[in-house]
Amino acid sequence: MADDADDEQLTIDELARRIGMTVRNIRAHQSRGLLPAPEVRGRTGYYGPDHVARLELIKELQADGFNLDLIRRLLDGAGGSSREVLRFKQALGRPFGSDEQPREVNLLELAEEWGTTDVELLEKSLEVGLLRQREDGSFEQMSPRLAAHGRELAKLGIPLERQLDVIGRVREHADAIAATYVELFLQAVWAPFEAAGQPPQRWPEVQEALERLHPLAAESVVAVFGLAMGQAVEREFGRQVARLWSDPGSDAAEPAAERSTP
Repeated sequence: MADDADDEQLTIDELARRIGMTVRNIRAHQSRGLLPAPEVRGRTGYYGPDHVARLELIKELQADGFNLDLIRRLLDGAGGSSREVLRFKQALGRPFGSDEQPREVNLLELAEEWGTTDVELLEKSLEVGLLRQREDGSFEQMSPRLAAHGRELAKLGIPLERQLDVIGRVREHADAIAATYVELFLQAVWAPFEAAGQPPQRWPEVQEALERLHPLAAESVVAVFGLAMGQAVEREFGRQVARLWSDPGSDAAEPAAERSTP
């Protein structure tokens, strides 16, 4: 059966039904250089498994926001290999530093977890990226781990509104860090690759560099944050202790030898 499927030849009408695409769109993809020409026998063109895989990849990339010109350039750069482009796309979409998946939630669950039905908090959660709304109206928690951290902060008495403010501020810094690493990748890897004419034999090298960037970026950010957090805590609590000792109205400011014993 597998051999039969591998050898299956489809007319353009059969291909359109298989992919869920119009004949007109298939021909448009051919004219743009996105799809190889069919094998012509007699006066009929026949499409094989490679055409099916290519069209499925195009649909997937379009659904993820890639425009047709970029898809064509990716395919050209990969020597026409759908497998190489799919691997590159998967590397682009892989979460940095984590393999967690978004969790579907509804408004009732959110209200129960948050202890409120405040619409403004919902809008703020969408704004900072904590939640994403699907086309069917349901919601996804983009980082269940971050949501779990929020529950722990709530136990410390930190309200959701304050948590969202903090997430928003952290997100601004995270966006800047992400832009820095993307710029680094473009300058060190992509620009030389493009300047060389995007040779197909170097395409796996570019993909491997992108895949390696994920753990390297995540680990360096965690390490640098650890240094910064330790120094910030030490500095701030040093100020607080100094303030307590310098405050005339504070018991802590009274030297221990002068304090009366009960």
